[in-house]
Amino acid sequence: MSKALKTGGEVDSYCTKCKMILNHRIIAMVGTTPVRVECSTCNSHHNYRPRMPGEKSSPTASGTGRSSPTPRVAKETRAAQAERERTQSWEKSIAGKALKDFRPYRISERFNEGDLLRHSKFGDGVVLRVIDAGKVEVLFKDDTRTLAQGIGA
Repeated sequence: MSKALKTGGEVDSYCTKCKMILNHRIIAMVGTTPVRVECSTCNSHHNYRPRMPGEKSSPTASGTGRSSPTPRVAKETRAAQAERERTQSWEKSIAGKALKDFRPYRISERFNEGDLLRHSKFGDGVVLRVIDAGKVEVLFKDDTRTLAQGIGA
């Protein structure tokens, strides 16, 4: 029979710093379950993890006789969603275009909305809008950038 867990007691947990199952001191508990622990090896504090990442739990792994709850699926962050939408927009804009359709970017050239350009550093892009006579906003695969245009022309 195993001893009842309590704050200040010891428990085996996966250490996020050592990357191994090691002995930990229990710092905080909710009910009879440890939630925060301190590694006895490296002294780092982290959430209690009864098994290694990716390892499936057995129905009695927690000792309660119940299986662990279904893991939550992380929601896509706003930044990740914006990046995905930008990439899709860029792919849609250049889909089916031939290499000859892209004009090499030169600061002296002038561009219009919808023009395709090839930048030496940023790659292929599409002009989203003309900001003013000297600037255009260009959508590249990884980001939207403001580029100069018509300088010295």
